[in-house]
Amino acid sequence: MSDALDLAALDAALENVHRAGMPGLFAEVRDGDEVWRGAAGVADVVTGAPVTADMRHRVGSITKTFTAAAVLQQVESGRIGLDTPIGDYLPELVPGERGATITVRMLLNHTSGLAEYLPYAYPSCKAFPAIAETRPDSLDDLRFTRFDPTDLIARGVTAPAVGAPGRTPGVYSNTNYLLLVQLLEKVTGTTAEQYITRNVIEHAGTGFPDAPHIDGPHSRMYESWFGMIDPPRDYSVYDMSWVGPSASLISTVADLNRFYGKLLAGEIVSRSSLAQMQRTVRVVSQEGRTIDYGLGLHPMDGPGQNAFWGHGGTVWGAGALAMTRADGRRQMAVAVNLQRWNKLDSSGTPRPHPIDDALATLYRLAMHG
Repeated sequence: MSDALDLAALDAALENVHRAGMPGLFAEVRDGDEVWRGAAGVADVVTGAPVTADMRHRVGSITKTFTAAAVLQQVESGRIGLDTPIGDYLPELVPGERGATITVRMLLNHTSGLAEYLPYAYPSCKAFPAIAETRPDSLDDLRFTRFDPTDLIARGVTAPAVGAPGRTPGVYSNTNYLLLVQLLEKVTGTTAEQYITRNVIEHAGTGFPDAPHIDGPHSRMYESWFGMIDPPRDYSVYDMSWVGPSASLISTVADLNRFYGKLLAGEIVSRSSLAQMQRTVRVVSQEGRTIDYGLGLHPMDGPGQNAFWGHGGTVWGAGALAMTRADGRRQMAVAVNLQRWNKLDSSGTPRPHPIDDALATLYRLAMHG
């Protein structure tokens, strides 16, 4: 079992991340009824306005846990089958043999073999994952572009496959979750944003954007693109249709901990559905690491009741990580306002940065200290 929270050590660890080069970050850590919230650094590098722990933030692919929970609710109702081919529901989006062999489960756990659409939507990033051959230009060019989700899906479906359906390791792909969004909309008769808001999200601090701006107190969000944007540029005003309800959620660190606590307590989906979400396979992440991944959840640090479950997320300029121990007692949610801070070495590989070690120390302290 974890020890009581060391509040002074958490304050110091948060400050150390800021001193290492992070403009601003904020966090909430829970151990039973004990709660620590902290913030360090600035929300705006021009005005010097400080970040605060109650700010709203773009949490990126943490959204996928919310989307997966919504899909599992529909599995419980009998409207969706986990092992039913996606072609049975959306033959126009995944036609032919792949539609007949890729199941809903494969979309949820990234073993569909469908490619990531983002390099095809952002022309200057087409060489990804060869980072040194990319440029950030299209991040600016497409800042206010309204993407059609079916067009994004088509880019991923028609791109060369990254694996055979069901084969492991799978490859993480946003195409999978845009398809799940379309599936949710078909079986519920409403938008995914509306369904998830009504049936998964319970607090007003969390929601989907309906404009490029973020309502309420928030930080500016600075993108470096591996040192190619210097100084880092603010991307907090951005049309989020490039990821839609697969990664566009806006939340607070307190709401993230609240959500994952309820999820792991069996209050959002049933215990049997939660067990399905916690069945993992090997998946290659967007960072190129092979990790264990379930259905919109992945484990971190430890087996059994000592495992932490949650998700991380990044968008242009913003990042977040939320993890809750399997017994629900210890929780951590952290938000940062700079992304892709690692510059590239002569071989095109991201160099280690002091932020990396400082964040790792904060995470260890938050989860185990």
